[in-house]
Amino acid sequence: MKKIPCQPATQEDILTVHSADHWDKVMSYSLMTDEDIEHSEVFYGEKSLYVCRETPMAARFSCGGVLEAGRAIARGEVKKAFAIVRPPGHHAEPLDAMGFCFFNNVAVATKVLQATTQFKRILILDWDVHHGNGTQLAFLDDPSVLYISIHRYDQGRFYPSGKFGNMKSRGEGAGFGYSVNVPWPSKGMGDAEYLWAFQKIVMPIAMEFSPDLVIISAGFDAAEGDELGECNVTPTGYAHMTAMLCTLAEGRVLVALEGGYNLKSIASSAVAVTETLLGRPPPSINSLSVSEYGTETVWLVAREQSSFWKSIDVDSCQPRPGPRQQPPSLEEQLKLHRQAFVYSEEKLASLPLLPDTARLFTGQVASTQDFETNDVAVFFLHEFGKFSTAPEQTIFNVHEELTRLTRASSAVINWARKAGYSLIDVNISPTGPVTRREERTCVTNLLTYIWDNYLSILNAKHIIIIAQDAATYKVMDLLDARSASVMDVNPTIIQLVDGLEFPVLPRNPSAGDPLNVWYIKHSRIFVPAHRVVPVMTTKDYGSILMVDGASPGSTGLLLGSLSGIQKLVTKEIEDARSEE
Repeated sequence: MKKIPCQPATQEDILTVHSADHWDKVMSYSLMTDEDIEHSEVFYGEKSLYVCRETPMAARFSCGGVLEAGRAIARGEVKKAFAIVRPPGHHAEPLDAMGFCFFNNVAVATKVLQATTQFKRILILDWDVHHGNGTQLAFLDDPSVLYISIHRYDQGRFYPSGKFGNMKSRGEGAGFGYSVNVPWPSKGMGDAEYLWAFQKIVMPIAMEFSPDLVIISAGFDAAEGDELGECNVTPTGYAHMTAMLCTLAEGRVLVALEGGYNLKSIASSAVAVTETLLGRPPPSINSLSVSEYGTETVWLVAREQSSFWKSIDVDSCQPRPGPRQQPPSLEEQLKLHRQAFVYSEEKLASLPLLPDTARLFTGQVASTQDFETNDVAVFFLHEFGKFSTAPEQTIFNVHEELTRLTRASSAVINWARKAGYSLIDVNISPTGPVTRREERTCVTNLLTYIWDNYLSILNAKHIIIIAQDAATYKVMDLLDARSASVMDVNPTIIQLVDGLEFPVLPRNPSAGDPLNVWYIKHSRIFVPAHRVVPVMTTKDYGSILMVDGASPGSTGLLLGSLSGIQKLVTKEIEDARSEE
């Protein structure tokens, strides 16, 4: 993670969206007298604005913050950015300020980036609980900008009120079809409704549009706990929406903070979004029951948009009597397909677990039949099926991803069998609905159970731990929980780091700490050759091996690294056996 220097937006920047009169009006606030400020309640009463002498500079810095974050993405300094700015911007119209917004931060950034960078087609996804009237108006006739808003509408009674945010408001002229509104008819909408809208409306249209850049107008007033928005989107829900958007535009995503009225809700939601931007996979989310209002709204929007967007499947959105059970997520379907493959095609066997653990990891721990007798065991940890393991691309192709999963799985299993090693294969992504903290606990419990009851007491003299991306964090948790036992067994630890911050360390990596010294000696980290490696490198992390020619994504890195892993493991086992 890095900080991006911020500077105020210039008049030239802001005039790409707003009128000169609007600029002059906002700048005039710097000349307010104390008496003017005392009587400024008129601004709140008429336009929902708080103003003071510092307002113009604050508004310029806020607008400039979003713009500079976008420029950093365009320069290739970062691929994803979060502009934490105030005041917000999505209510600010070209000719007027309103709703705590003075300049439309996202709209200005979009216009300037289109004019000065390679980003010509931009998707703006607005999940603030209020309709972003200013943003939609700024691009009403512009087919190069796709604006999608999911908001509370209440038949036009919810702020900013009126019909502009209804589902029939679809743009004008050349921009007709490029404004998409998902207007909730009431309060109480949560993860189920938002993810249903993403699956049926947002992602199909976004993939068809194929943007160069995704900008999220990230208000968190639809979050659980926000008393004004009165909706129930959880941090996990925001994480999943972010993860889906990160599969677009080759992973280029700019998040701009918008509204929110509960600091705790804003903080927890923003952390979830940030962790997802950094490559951490979202916590598992179970099947959800979509409300009648939610299914009907999505169906009506699908009917409205299907005449323009060919990717919309109206029939699949058709409401059915009673609560609608959301189908398994795409991630769950990928995971289940992979499980079926390793059991039916590769003939792995399910490893017995304790009931509470088995409930959260049904079918996700498999092994070769010889794991009890073999003297070499491979402990393979992964999250196959997660979006974070797939390559970032403009359009996510399910069939191609299934092929990647089965090919990578076969490669690891066949290598172990051919080399005469046993294999324990673990998908660490729980199947039940759990929070991030609960997920970490239950995965640690799973790995320590496997370690205590299988790996540490079997005949295996040599253990090879291979972990992909997010699973590397879980290896660290295992090391912390069973440090003495792990150091006694002396496994080789191989980590494949593609989509995460580089890399992970034991919890207490102090100089001279026995676990840290041991970790440096036994850790082998494979990274793509194009990846920037931190300066500290082997001093803190052990051997770092650069992989040339690996395809994008975690499965690509695994396949590209496998020959190197084979040579490394063969040599280390031969060396260990020669010392026995």
